[in-house]
Amino acid sequence: MQISSIQPSSASSSAVGSQFLKVSANLIEGKKPSHVESSSKETLHFQGDYIGHMEMYADAASVAKYLDAHQEWFHRCAQPMTVEPIGENGYGLTVGKFKSLNHEVEPKIGLHLLPQEQGVYRIETIQVPGYEPVGYDVDFRACMTLCEVTDSDLPAEVSIEKTTHVEWELNLSTWVEVPRFIQVLPDNLVKASGDKLLNQIVRQVSKRLTRRVQQEFHTSQGLPLPSAHQKRFWQR
Repeated sequence: MQISSIQPSSASSSAVGSQFLKVSANLIEGKKPSHVESSSKETLHFQGDYIGHMEMYADAASVAKYLDAHQEWFHRCAQPMTVEPIGENGYGLTVGKFKSLNHEVEPKIGLHLLPQEQGVYRIETIQVPGYEPVGYDVDFRACMTLCEVTDSDLPAEVSIEKTTHVEWELNLSTWVEVPRFIQVLPDNLVKASGDKLLNQIVRQVSKRLTRRVQQEFHTSQGLPLPSAHQKRFWQR
C-alpha cells in the first residue's frame, strides 16, 4: 500500500535509536559524548522524506474497506519479505540485506498499521518482540490519505464514475554503526551512501508493497490494473 508520512512525535522519536549517537550524514563533525570516545564504531544518522501516490479504480469507501482488512492481504503483498504478526495491527518485516560504506545490515522492522481516522492511515515503527537490532536502527513513519475524485479519463472497460487517489508521504530515518575512520571521508560521499541506503529500504518496503496491493485490489474487484508508467514515488 502506498503510505504517507506521520509527523514524528517527540516521544517516539527519542525512543527510536536512543542507543545511538545521532550524527547527520552531511554534518559528521560535532562533539561526541565522552563515553563513546574509545569506541571503534561511529553511528551515522541518515534521514529522507518521500512522497507518492497510487491510483485505485474504485470509490474511497471500497478502497478503505479493503485496506482496513490488512490481516487478509499484508503477508501476501509483503513477499518476498518475511512477515510475522505483532498483535492485531502490527507486523515484523525482515527486509533484506543492504550495504552502505562497506557495511552490510539486514534490518528487521516492526510496523504498526494504525486504524484509519476519517480516511487517513498512519504507520509507525514498533519494536519486534524478542529482537534487538545490532549495528543499526530504523524509524519508519508514514501517512496515507484517500482522495476520492470524479474521473472521466478511464479505460473503456471501467464502468465507474469515481476513483481514489491514495496520496502518501514517508519519513524514514536510519542509524548505522560504521568504523570510526568513516569520519575522514568527504561529506558528499557519506551522504550519497546514506541516500542509497534509504532508497533501497524504501524500494524494498514501500514501493514493492504498494504495487502488490494495487494489483491484488484490482484483481479482487475484476478491474484492470492502472498503468504503472507514471512515476509514483519520489524523494523530496
